[in-house]
Amino acid sequence: MIRRWLPFVLLLFVGVPSFGAEPLGIGTRRELFVDDYLIGSMEGGARQVLHHPTPQGIVLTMDKPWEGNGCGYMTVIQDGETYRLYYRGANVSYTETSYGITHPQVYCYAESPDGIHWTRPELGMVEYDGSKKNNILFSEKTWGNIAHNFSPFLDTNPRAAPEARYKALGGGPLKALVSADGVHWKIASDKPVITDGAFDSQNIAFFDTLRGEYRAYQRAFRKGRDIKTETSPTFFDKWTDAHWLEYVPSRGGELYTNQVTPYQRAPHIFLGFPTRYEDRGHTPSTKYLPQWEFRQLRMKKSKREGTAVTEGLFMASRDGRKFRVWEEAFIRPGPRAQNAWFYGDRYQALNLVETKSSLAPDAPPEFSIYSSEAGKQNGRAIELRRYTIRLDGFVSIAAPMGGGTLTTKLLTFGGSKLTLNYSSSARGGIRVGLVGADGKPLEGYSLDDCPWIYGDSIERVVEWKRGKGVDDVTTDVSSLAGKPVHIVVELKDADLYALKFE
Repeated sequence: MIRRWLPFVLLLFVGVPSFGAEPLGIGTRRELFVDDYLIGSMEGGARQVLHHPTPQGIVLTMDKPWEGNGCGYMTVIQDGETYRLYYRGANVSYTETSYGITHPQVYCYAESPDGIHWTRPELGMVEYDGSKKNNILFSEKTWGNIAHNFSPFLDTNPRAAPEARYKALGGGPLKALVSADGVHWKIASDKPVITDGAFDSQNIAFFDTLRGEYRAYQRAFRKGRDIKTETSPTFFDKWTDAHWLEYVPSRGGELYTNQVTPYQRAPHIFLGFPTRYEDRGHTPSTKYLPQWEFRQLRMKKSKREGTAVTEGLFMASRDGRKFRVWEEAFIRPGPRAQNAWFYGDRYQALNLVETKSSLAPDAPPEFSIYSSEAGKQNGRAIELRRYTIRLDGFVSIAAPMGGGTLTTKLLTFGGSKLTLNYSSSARGGIRVGLVGADGKPLEGYSLDDCPWIYGDSIERVVEWKRGKGVDDVTTDVSSLAGKPVHIVVELKDADLYALKFE
């Protein structure tokens, strides 16, 4: 009787019904745990955990006469050894009787050799207050509302013309712009390319290398601030109808900007870093937020100027339309006593860029994320703060010392070895086993065959024992390539961020 029920018991332990299930084909892609795509079941203390970037220093204070406290809609692009920053220059002023923009909007440009130290090159292109000694690309006087929401990208389409190596959307309705070097821009056509949307925000586009098409995301309204998307084979025309994004488990609030980008280490996954707009009205907590007197001054323009708050979110998608939204804040407004917890603060810049470790020279590189501070504060300028986060380190499968187990859905892979991006304590660790579609551990690749993996690495090869010696192990899984398997991961005081078959 026990033998008769043993396969069924093993299937219960795995936690994933296998019979008739179509395996996921992951090949040699890097897979993250930013959604439920790979997850079959989690047992014990195993759970998905959203991680938060670490604040570093202020990298740029936008205090030039043509900049100010209304700077925003920022884009950071890494092009070879050059990091490029694009941002709107604007300034506003609140008084007892009025609210006004103090100078025409412009779009500005800064450069960095490392993503950490930024300078403003004197471009000599646009005159401001009688001088061309500035970093202005163009102004509202010449290009209208393109100077409000210009959003460029480096085109990775191998067929892109050299003179259109950089492209951008701007204005409202959205027009297409092109540049050969990312500095000298021209409007491709006076005819708008995207007309369905609200557009008074950062509206972005990029080339989807997997699908061979351009994708755009723009601001729209559906029960508050929301996002639409469409695609085009050319960028300059033939855009599909715009579709609303779908959200799981929910939108997580009103989304002001979207900041969607293909993840460079796994381009089949789109990551979004939207700004959440949250207005809870005038509550007993409002007067305890920073600068109550100034908050009341802002409320004279409109109530939401004093009660609404903006902060950073994180979301992920595999098709560009349906997003897993992490409803907890990715970047909170923070504990500052001044210039925080206002509408206009904590706008995340578009794109992640890889930078040297802020921890130590021998530590692996990390991603830098940039976010604005001190938005729309009288007498202040916007500050751009750099944040850092581990490569692939947005969400992990984590378990306490008491332990937990992740079992993936049935999948097939390519390659000959499995690598992990993981972190553990000195006492904790990870073991990895491979289980067949019938629920039985594969001989030589069970959890018990895997020596405990402990340490911290972005690319650790998994080993399985082949004898009693410390070095008598194998990493070769090529005999299992193409065969349906579950990956079973046991964790103790550890985080698993990503896995990849090489």
